[in-house]
Amino acid sequence: MNGCAISVKTRCHVDAVPFEAYASLVPLTTSMERRDFLRAFGVATAVALLPHDAAAAWSTVGTRLGASGVLTGPQLASIGAIADTILPRTDSPSATDVKVPAFIDVIVSEQYTDADRDAFIAGLGAIDARSKEIGGASFGGLAESGRRDVIAALEAETNRRADPARTYWRLKDLIIYGYFTSEPVMKTVLKTEIMPGRFDGAAPMPVQLKRSNGGDDAHA
Repeated sequence: MNGCAISVKTRCHVDAVPFEAYASLVPLTTSMERRDFLRAFGVATAVALLPHDAAAAWSTVGTRLGASGVLTGPQLASIGAIADTILPRTDSPSATDVKVPAFIDVIVSEQYTDADRDAFIAGLGAIDARSKEIGGASFGGLAESGRRDVIAALEAETNRRADPARTYWRLKDLIIYGYFTSEPVMKTVLKTEIMPGRFDGAAPMPVQLKRSNGGDDAHA
């Protein structure tokens, strides 16, 4: 069982999504190195997961019109700060540009069990507490260099079964999951068509001409 294993109420079972295997390999050096690395494995990951769970979650994000689920504004802001530290805006959108925090809110609100949801929220608090120990402020209140120091410390922890590392890795998994299954990233970063083919409203239609003698139809 991987470190992101949790129970969920729907078929989106995180045990079946080995994102920690990917997330733990994402380099934390320069933004471009991270983005280039993520492009390399993102297509296969996103295409494999898009048809069911991610598509449903993104559809819910689109219908909420800015409303949130169980996560509070400060919690979503903290998630956004972590997400943009991992996937900042470069020549392609950042995690918050494609609304990854809203996606995570849907997953946590609608697909986690009550116990897992409570643990995740408590873990976010543990991440902020560690941030204050390291940098003297909550994660969102740190400068970019301070945020990178906190993330580096969390990734260096050897016990991923205990918070704050436990929740950090779950969160990082969700950030990568949401980012690569978002429509803007599928189209602009991965250059992948979500639905094969394209719609052309002006495409010519074949005209059927019926023979007067009752023979077979002919196509013009």
